[in-house]
Amino acid sequence: MTQVEPATTVLAPRSAPTPAHPGNPDHTTTPGQPYEYRRRALTEPDWTRFPGWRDVTRDQWESAQWQRANCVKNVRQLRAVLGDTIDDACYADLTTDQATQATMSMLMPPQMLNTVVPDAPMTSDAFRADPIRRYMLPLASDRRTDWPSHPYATRDSLHEHDMWVAEGLTHRYPTKVLAELLSTCPQYCGHCTRMDLVGNSTPTVEKLKLTLKPVDRYDAHIAYLRAHPGVRDVVVSGGDVANVPWRNLESYLMRLLEIETVRDIRLATKALAGLPQHWLQPEVVEGLERVARTAARRGVNLAIHTHVNHVQSLTPLVARAAQTALEVGVRDVRNQGVLMRGVNASTADLLDLCFALQGETGILPYYFYMCDMIPNAEHWRVPVWQAQQLQHDMMGYLPGYATPRIVCDVPFVGKRWVHMLTGYDRERGISYWTKNYRTSIESADLAALERRYAYYDPIDTLPEAGRAWWARHGTQTAH
Repeated sequence: MTQVEPATTVLAPRSAPTPAHPGNPDHTTTPGQPYEYRRRALTEPDWTRFPGWRDVTRDQWESAQWQRANCVKNVRQLRAVLGDTIDDACYADLTTDQATQATMSMLMPPQMLNTVVPDAPMTSDAFRADPIRRYMLPLASDRRTDWPSHPYATRDSLHEHDMWVAEGLTHRYPTKVLAELLSTCPQYCGHCTRMDLVGNSTPTVEKLKLTLKPVDRYDAHIAYLRAHPGVRDVVVSGGDVANVPWRNLESYLMRLLEIETVRDIRLATKALAGLPQHWLQPEVVEGLERVARTAARRGVNLAIHTHVNHVQSLTPLVARAAQTALEVGVRDVRNQGVLMRGVNASTADLLDLCFALQGETGILPYYFYMCDMIPNAEHWRVPVWQAQQLQHDMMGYLPGYATPRIVCDVPFVGKRWVHMLTGYDRERGISYWTKNYRTSIESADLAALERRYAYYDPIDTLPEAGRAWWARHGTQTAH
């Protein structure tokens, strides 16, 4: 990719607090804090408020089997649950998006759907404005019509597939690998960074396919890790590990634990929040305890990484699932959210979520990733300068260990804290980044550590001159 040199380099602005002058006799008001913490107890929204679930019992609701069997997979099934609480225009908007723009097919467990408009009557306006709906059930009217995709957007925006060293095994960082065990999840997020592989094909995206049998794929992973003792950290993901039959997942994890050089294992599962019932099943809890005890005995750090983007997703069932994992010996349960416009891109939304994670569920706020540069995602993405401002504005409220880092996952570079850029053309929305290691496809590239790598802000967030520049040149530089 040709790198565009910056026209100007501008640092992100810092907000200047308004000074208080308590000694000034004219100062008659107390300014207060920009964010006021209030502890809020978690609640399980009443699922019987929806017409389609009026007769659903608590036993049914807390059953993983019932949750999976009653996932919403299309607009017809959504209408069966919500009825006429939203109007035909909303259903038509969803149908249009699924047919013309969606990169992920619709799949939403009842647990997650129940956190949409949890505290007020469901109406069309409330449905449209809801943060969970905005990323789980995107509408065609949500998407931008001027720049629905950035000219540099790609299906595999992080080039994970390019760095496969075995099917589903990405060796991107020197000491870490990503193991994709399967290509399905219990729920599909509209902004999924692995939209080229994960989930069913949509009218606009024909998905890649894993071709090996699972046993052969897993054997290839283990063989590679045995042959590469410099890898000490394995992120076990997919898809979502909650869709791997427990017996198969436990076998894979136990094989990882037999490799002396593997010292960290992280299980990636949004289902802890989207389908906590899965992680509360006796078979899963007992199996997780066996794995955790083995990991502790061998000095391996075992953690669960989940994916919560808004405080509405946190309920007592989610807290019980997280706390159960900790009780059986998992060292940490951590959250990796995604920063998205219309969902959580404000200081209050991020702090509300982090306090509920850390204080009410035992889940550690860990990262917020900037939404990746995949097709049809521009309405979600935020510019780097805004991410920097949000990081600044979150500091000082949470305990240090529970203050998440906002990171930009730069193509060919990897995670970088948003203040680590080396140059920033604010007019054209191009930031520049460097790195200190080679990926698995750059072993012979002597210039990899000297190169500057570009990342791009959403074009609609740029000043008029920047938008005009991209209008003239953007399509010429597209992949």
